[in-house]
Parts: sequence; structure tokens; C-alpha cells
Amino acid sequence: MTANPTGTSLWIRQFHPAPDATTRLVCLPHAGGSASYYFPVSKALSPGVDVLAIQYPGRQDRRTEECISTIGELADALVPELLPYTDKPLALFGHSMGATLGFEVALRLEQKGVVPVALFASGRRAPSTQRDESVHLRDDDGLIAEMQALSGTDSQVLGDEELLRMVLPAIRSDYKAAETYRYTPGPKLATPIHVHVGDSDPKATIDEARKWGEHTNGGFELHTYTGGHFYLNNEAPRVIASISQTLSALRP
Repeated sequence: MTANPTGTSLWIRQFHPAPDATTRLVCLPHAGGSASYYFPVSKALSPGVDVLAIQYPGRQDRRTEECISTIGELADALVPELLPYTDKPLALFGHSMGATLGFEVALRLEQKGVVPVALFASGRRAPSTQRDESVHLRDDDGLIAEMQALSGTDSQVLGDEELLRMVLPAIRSDYKAAETYRYTPGPKLATPIHVHVGDSDPKATIDEARKWGEHTNGGFELHTYTGGHFYLNNEAPRVIASISQTLSALRP
């Protein structure tokens, strides 16, 4: 297959198109996140890597669309959008909810004969580890309090009531997708899994992150950093360097 030459997919943003790159990296946002979160990643990796940042329905320029509130439905909708971009080796990066989505996308791609060269899972426990979480059932104040505790939402958004009213439905939908996800036992991935996690992440302990290794036959690495759920805010250069090194080793 050849890449979509018009770039008309509502799901995919290419902030720094890199047509000569030998590898593509699909970046999947966290709960409440948007494609623009990965603009710095795209800038840092271009032109060596062609970065595709994913825009979920219900936010920014897709805010009038209905949100999708299950991981399975998100993966089912996203995979057909990615298939035109599988003419080059494809890797996946997802933070928090995006990591779980990346796992389900990788499963579906492998079922179609496309094996991603890497799944980078950040700030998320392994799919087979479950917690009883219900943040998505809280009122608006409770949801905002959770976001503030995790330090994952721009403070300007948290302080702007009008903006909050716009984004809370998408955030709640994403939390529902992440919290109601249940792993269905099945074949392990052939895709190598590289896990990145903060050492004080309340959403993913080191032991929970290590269990990602049980989901692949393709190799497993665990990278830990100082920080909590959004350790990425301070450790982005190190994470990007690790991704770049991994993908560079795959180039002919």
C-alpha cells in the first residue's frame, strides 16, 4: 500500500512531513489529549522519522464529532486509517490510554499481516492488569480534580471555564474508555514492546508496567524515569532519544 498523498484523514496529523524517512511513528494521545501534544515529538524526530499524530473524535477540529468511549471501537476505527501508511515500517507510541490503544491497534494490524516494528507503551500498566477505577463517573469537579492531581492538562485549560466546558466531554469519554477496558486473552504480539514509565506513577507501578512483557514474543524492554504519570513533561528529551535510537537500529 502507498501512503495517502492528500493527507485528508480526519484522524492523522503530519506536522512535519518526512517523505524520505524510512520509518513511521504513530503517536496516540492520553485521555483528554489531542494530536498537538505530539508536535514537539514530530519536530524532534523529523526528518529521520515520519511522525503521524492521531486526533481522536470530539476534540479540537473534531470537537463537533461524537466521542468514542471504548478502546475496541477506537482501534477498529483507527486501523483502516493507518493501513494506507503501512508501505514503510510502522511503530506505535502511546501514553496512558494511548498505550492500551496502541496495543489493540497492534493486535489488529498483525491480524491483517502488518507487524509493527515497535510498540512504545508509556505511563500505562499492562493490558492484563486490572484496577477498579471510576473517575469517569465523577461529577465535573471530581474529574477536574483528577486531572489536576495528575498534572496532565494545560493549566491554562484548567483555569478557563469556557475551555473546560468544551473539553470535559472528551476527557470523560476517554476516561471511560480507559477504565472500562478489559483485556481479552489471545495470541501474544510479534511486535517488540518498549515500556517507559515514571517511578512514582500512581496509575502504573513498576510491577504493573513489567507485565507488558507477557504480551509479546518479539522482545521487551522496560525504561524507568523519575516522575509520576506525566513524567514525560520533564523527561521528553530522554524518551525521544530512546525512541530514535530504537528506530535507527531498525534502518537498513
